[in-house]
Amino acid sequence: MASERRDFVEWHRGRSPYVFWALDVDTPELRQALSRAECHLSGLLLDDYRRQPHVTLDLCGFPAASPGDADEFSVAWLNDRVQRLRAAGLAEFAIEIGGLSSFISAPYLDARGADASLATIRQCLADGSGNRLLGNYVPHCTVGLYAVAWPAGPVVERLLAFSGPGALRLAIKRISLMSYHPAEIAGPLSLLGDFWLASGRMAWYPASASLGFDKLPE
Repeated sequence: MASERRDFVEWHRGRSPYVFWALDVDTPELRQALSRAECHLSGLLLDDYRRQPHVTLDLCGFPAASPGDADEFSVAWLNDRVQRLRAAGLAEFAIEIGGLSSFISAPYLDARGADASLATIRQCLADGSGNRLLGNYVPHCTVGLYAVAWPAGPVVERLLAFSGPGALRLAIKRISLMSYHPAEIAGPLSLLGDFWLASGRMAWYPASASLGFDKLPE
């Protein structure tokens, strides 16, 4: 499925940023693995995919003082998620990333070996109707976005022919609150805060100040 490089104003309606929880797995080794996969798929993807390596956990949506839509959330709602994470007594864990696969719109590297930890974290992040990231959850690290609606057969052959360096084992010590500008389909991510698993401490960074998140308890 092709991805369009345009401003999806009918979705964001001028709201920004879009906020979500993820594992920050931005390491030199993983960047190299992603670059190798991107080169292997040369000619199939949108140019200039600038999102840092991450594994999405769940969505928050658009910050709003008085949420009126299902894709909006308040500071109080976010604080409740942080308190749930703290109460869960979460432990540090490891995850393995490697192996090229694909959704219909984007190729990715598999994220494996941490199902129990991810399930517990996602349970903490869910609201009354479950997780906001709908559908079957597949932990992954996106390589890029398809530029054209390519025939599936040749793309699958290219995926199967990929010879990667093997799975990278990464230690996960924190989960991160991130955001992006919804007008940029492949634009960079901003780091708003980190929840440190061992201590239960939430560290807020300068990018969160304009959203009022930095006033939440650490």
